[in-house]
Amino acid sequence: MLYLAIAIYAVAMTVANLLVAQFGPSITPINAFVLIGLDLALRDWLHVRLKMWQMGSLIGATGLLTFMLNPAAGMIAVASAAAFTAAAIVDWTVFAKLTGSWLKRANASNVVGAAVDSLVFPTIAFGVLMPHIVAMQFVAKVAGGAVWAYVIYKAKDIKNTLIAAYGARQ
Repeated sequence: MLYLAIAIYAVAMTVANLLVAQFGPSITPINAFVLIGLDLALRDWLHVRLKMWQMGSLIGATGLLTFMLNPAAGMIAVASAAAFTAAAIVDWTVFAKLTGSWLKRANASNVVGAAVDSLVFPTIAFGVLMPHIVAMQFVAKVAGGAVWAYVIYKAKDIKNTLIAAYGARQ
């Protein structure tokens, strides 16, 4: 399951970067909800399973992969790596300091991570502060992150239920 989550994380981030390189700022709110929301939730899931250097390597590798797949996406890859690194640091800090369920911690840390990512990414990628893009991305990332966190949380519950049911039959 860990390797699948890493692969999904890397693919989602890479596809998001390539879509922005292809379609520009107009695609970012959709990307933010679907792909970056998924990345935010998976990042929290991976944070409790990977060491900090492994997560940093994963973020850097996906930025490099984006650049290798589309060299024209160079600034997008740089912006993505910078935004994800900054967002990961604040996300991890908030996630690590909070108590309570994984879902509560994930959603609260995603709000902070989404704010940092939404400000840093478009500003570096497009070379100008675009408040409307930042605002739309923030809302979409928080909403997408909440949806994906719930899906991941429920998937764990379903897995545990199946394990309990299978174990009860033996």
